[in-house]
Amino acid sequence: MKQSARFAPALLTALLLTACAPQSSSNSASDEDDKGGTVRVWLFQEVGNKPKEKVVDAVTADFEKDHDGVRVDVEYIPVETRAQRVKAAFNDPKSAPDVMEYGNTDTAGYVHDGGLLDVTKEFGAWKEAKDTDPTARQSVTVDGKIYGAPLYVGVRALYYRTDVFDELGLAVPKTMAELATSARAVRTAKPDLYGLAVGGVYTYGALPFVWAGGGELATGDGGSYTSAIDSPAAQKGIKAYTSLFSDDNCPAAKCAGMGGNDTITVFAAGKAGMAIGGDFSHAAVEAGKVKGKYAVVPLPGVTPGSIAPAFAGGNNIGVLKSTAHRSLAVDLMQRLASKETQSSLFDAMGFLPTFTDVRDQAAAERPYVKPFVQTLSAGAKFVPASPAWSQIDSSLVLPTMFQEVISGKKKVPAAAEDAAAKMDDAFGSAG
Repeated sequence: MKQSARFAPALLTALLLTACAPQSSSNSASDEDDKGGTVRVWLFQEVGNKPKEKVVDAVTADFEKDHDGVRVDVEYIPVETRAQRVKAAFNDPKSAPDVMEYGNTDTAGYVHDGGLLDVTKEFGAWKEAKDTDPTARQSVTVDGKIYGAPLYVGVRALYYRTDVFDELGLAVPKTMAELATSARAVRTAKPDLYGLAVGGVYTYGALPFVWAGGGELATGDGGSYTSAIDSPAAQKGIKAYTSLFSDDNCPAAKCAGMGGNDTITVFAAGKAGMAIGGDFSHAAVEAGKVKGKYAVVPLPGVTPGSIAPAFAGGNNIGVLKSTAHRSLAVDLMQRLASKETQSSLFDAMGFLPTFTDVRDQAAAERPYVKPFVQTLSAGAKFVPASPAWSQIDSSLVLPTMFQEVISGKKKVPAAAEDAAAKMDDAFGSAG
């Protein structure tokens, strides 16, 4: 799911679910293939859900028209209660939908718990699949098998105040070093502004600093992972990010507890010169005080002209392993995740398509999308495809590490080493 920032507020709930969902291999009815009856679908309920409903209604109407006697029952699941609903569905196939929307970081955990159907064969035969962004494809892949179809993707880039930069004669940063220098220049000239708004619990805003210098979260081999957050390259990125929590940029007392939404709220309110936000942040910024006074560029990397790797958040559509309507469910999954549907969802909701050709067309039609497309094209990153990631994320291993450094409680090497040990414990427990 949009850590997609739209997905970001809901990510923790979903990840907690993955940690507590039961492991099961007895809930499979996928050998059944009923060609009639009702196909049940669970989708996420958006803040403004009507545009999404309109798109989905058109898809399901065409589906019912093509499958005589088949009815589609779509239920929109509130974020606040979905954890319990999905847990119950994994335990009791009779209560489970046939098709479900889920966050892309949940894939490995749901597969581990026996909840998702292996659709490798069907995905491979799907003509549109060849145009799927490689990172989005990775988000539905576990141990070489595919367990769903990407629905949309979300990445982050650099929002900056054009009026402030023009007034101070600042150039757009081309490296992370220039980013830090510009941030401090803004803060010095305008003490009422943060230079670059950063957050101590903004994991997906911090990770580009780790990745930009060659650091990794973990290294994997055959589905088994070992933490790499304490490597020299990763530590350098941790230091670069945590150094921004200072009185000459974003004071620790104010910024250590901020998350991604907080940093965008601050920027939209005109209280920061820069912020790292997603394509999904665009509407919030447009609705703020900085409308008409900002621009967006890819977050710069370590070397001039490079783009820092961004986390590719987003949501997927999958078929539950317990379905008794395998063929119908797979067909509906593909229709809900099709190029036509993703294009319609972009127009209706701003969800960034996972198909490269559809995304390029979206960027051509709406210029604000271009820096996010450039970021994806430069090579976005994903979290380890391990069920352990839910435990790592829900137990706040990385935010704790960042905050320990920001507070001065620990130096970077010690904090990174402790975080690595916790990650390895989780990877080991997941098998």
